Amino acid sequence: MRAIFGDARYRVAALLTTVTAQYDRISMHGVRRTLLRRQAESLGLPLEEVLISPGASNHEYETKMSAALAALRARISGLDTVVFGDLFLADIRAYRERMLARIGMRGLFPLWSRDTRALAHDCVRVGYRAVLVCVDSAQLPGAFAGRDFDAELLRDLPREVDPCGENGEFHTFVYAGPGLRQPVRHERGPVVVRDGRFVYCDLVETASR
Repeated sequence: MRAIFGDARYRVAALLTTVTAQYDRISMHGVRRTLLRRQAESLGLPLEEVLISPGASNHEYETKMSAALAALRARISGLDTVVFGDLFLADIRAYRERMLARIGMRGLFPLWSRDTRALAHDCVRVGYRAVLVCVDSAQLPGAFAGRDFDAELLRDLPREVDPCGENGEFHTFVYAGPGLRQPVRHERGPVVVRDGRFVYCDLVETASR
């Protein structure tokens, strides 16, 4: 996001993500919808939420995402590109590009092929603040759930774990840093295990100070 904001060739029109309707949480990450909306407000950007069902199939995901993008294109003149934070998984990038091509759009991957260790340390250095909200315990000990994404965490990560979690080892919620007008206030809630594998740290919105 920081790279795109700083590039005069692009105008960021909106944020786009999927939300699991029955849970009112970001799909995969498990972050509450209220915090998602506070994050978008802090960034000063419109938020587009694509509602999907629990355990949604690829067909449902693709159908609803395509419909959401088509609606955005109808409202926003010149919209033709979706930005992704993918780093090196070529099959995921190819999938996104195929899906977008069907509706006449293209993908932009500003972080592609960046060294993930250097990128992770750069995120900490420039002041991004984030918390690990979901950990795949098959790849990373569940005790990492709820920890801050900081220099200490990067030192503690097992060697085989990607420092940016690109293989799905963990997901984060960014609550402060460049581009955010004010921190997204929250407190750490219970840590729970889902599907015998995924360890979630619940985040609860707190009042702004």
